Amino acid sequence: MLIFTIVNYLFQFYSIALIIYILMSWIPSAYDSKFGRILAKICDPYLDFFRRFIPPIGMIDISPIIALIVLNLIQAGVYNVLGYIL
Repeated sequence: MLIFTIVNYLFQFYSIALIIYILMSWIPSAYDSKFGRILAKICDPYLDFFRRFIPPIGMIDISPIIALIVLNLIQAGVYNVLGYIL
């Protein structure tokens, strides 16, 4: 069951990285730091996919919320596939 643990940690890491990246939008110039640039390289490709299809509502961007929900659904799907394989 080592593979389940590794996959779980990877999904948790990415979820936490997304949440931190989203919360950094509340801090002025946080994206300009080295940590912000690293998180942008990790999170922007995934979030940009959702930003293309989900426009902001006023000044609120709900695409990160949808992205986190989809990430959780992907995680559940990967667990099911691994359950059938192993």
